Amino acid sequence: MKHVTCIEDLRQLHKRRVPKAFFDYADRGSYAEETLRANCDDLKKIKFRQRILVDVSQRDPSTTILGEPAALPLILAPVGLLGMQHGDGEIHACRAAQAAGIPFTQSTMSICSIEDIATAVDRPFWFQLYVMKDRGFIKSLIERAIAAKCSALVLTVDLQVIGQRHADIKNGMTVPPEWSLGKLIDFATKPAWVTGVLQGKRRTFGNLVGHLKGTDDITALGTWIGTQFDTTLNWKDVDWIRSIWPGKLILKGILDVEDAEIAAKSGAQAIVVSNHGGRQLDGAPSSIAVLPEIVDSVGSKLEVMFDGGIRSGQDVMRALAFGAKSCMIGRAYAYGLGASGQAGVTKAIDIIRNELNTTMGLCGVNTIAEIDEKVIAD
Repeated sequence: MKHVTCIEDLRQLHKRRVPKAFFDYADRGSYAEETLRANCDDLKKIKFRQRILVDVSQRDPSTTILGEPAALPLILAPVGLLGMQHGDGEIHACRAAQAAGIPFTQSTMSICSIEDIATAVDRPFWFQLYVMKDRGFIKSLIERAIAAKCSALVLTVDLQVIGQRHADIKNGMTVPPEWSLGKLIDFATKPAWVTGVLQGKRRTFGNLVGHLKGTDDITALGTWIGTQFDTTLNWKDVDWIRSIWPGKLILKGILDVEDAEIAAKSGAQAIVVSNHGGRQLDGAPSSIAVLPEIVDSVGSKLEVMFDGGIRSGQDVMRALAFGAKSCMIGRAYAYGLGASGQAGVTKAIDIIRNELNTTMGLCGVNTIAEIDEKVIAD
């Protein structure tokens, strides 16, 4: 890790150290991956104003997220199957986030269960919820998150219909891994990964064990999703969830101003402007392309978070300049986890922190509150 200088370095290590099926699961997007690429490309097009002879000796990247202090305007986003990138991956990622002073969000489709993480860390974390037809199961998940003292519920609202991810189909990815000859050869070249996963608490979906049967592989899970993810899901269901969940509610997957305006009246404390990392509607706009108009419309009514394409501290600065209050990273820390477990996640956070701190200095700002459109070149 000594010579790792950027998130792409972590990505390359991840690619070498984790079997192809699981690397591709984290790395790839849906269909032609147009939106996946646009998320990163559109951020890179935004250029900064370099400012000189400004006293930037007191730079401070700390902020508040939903009223709670945070060392950075950064959140580890929900990522499924982290425990297949590295044994007990969700626990390691949560520990790294908490040590860095930022929130971690556990995915419904995690390997470790809510309870596994709660007993392994010192402070509350966020929980991400998918809504299925089986409302009894959803209610029990929310109640488990309450019992685990999760400090926020992130309701993902853009997965009623599943975008096809070609790489997963081509890789025949399963959880636990199916032992085909090709996979056996792949796994044999990655003994550290094999050892770590075998030593982990689980190798299947921890939040589903004892609640849902027949979801030990992606094919079975896909079948289950096809029958359980509810295409009738609507804003009344948000009201129902709000009636059960007593804490802070975040709606993740807003990409349209009209939807943002409805969300602002839903009782949620925040929204995440997101296209699911380019893993759902291919051909949708990049998250950064729609962020400004959403902020203009609802930014005074609730907290607007950003997700999609963040690979650097410069990208965080760009999203903040366009009005976001904080940013989620998914792939960036998943690469670190696959590369080197908890130390890799810590490295990913450190890289983004250092890049953000440097960019603030070169743009002539000392605090997160000072970052606005004036740091962007015309």
